[in-house]
Amino acid sequence: MHPAPFPATVLMVTTTVASAADAQRLAAGAVGERLAACVQVEQIASHYVWKGRPHDEAEWRLACKTTAHAAPALCAWLRAQHPYEVPQLLAQPVQASEDYAQWVTEQVQAAPGD
Repeated sequence: MHPAPFPATVLMVTTTVASAADAQRLAAGAVGERLAACVQVEQIASHYVWKGRPHDEAEWRLACKTTAHAAPALCAWLRAQHPYEVPQLLAQPVQASEDYAQWVTEQVQAAPGD
């Protein structure tokens, strides 16, 4: 019997911003603060209603890989640094290879206060 290909779990916290500059600032800050091991940034198209008006705009999505232990601090940091009045902050557990999950844990465990 072979071991499960994805035996471990990491948490992926996502948010969106309106500019590449804000995306880069938040990504670098989250990694620099050791709240996320890795942040991937991608441009997306968002369709939504805000204050009664429909919007169709370019945004940048940040996918932050972290641990369940570090996620509350990451979300608090993102909220404090975020340019939006109501930032999207979503978290979902994702299955990961054991070595990748270990690397994520090592990166965020070194965070100040841990």
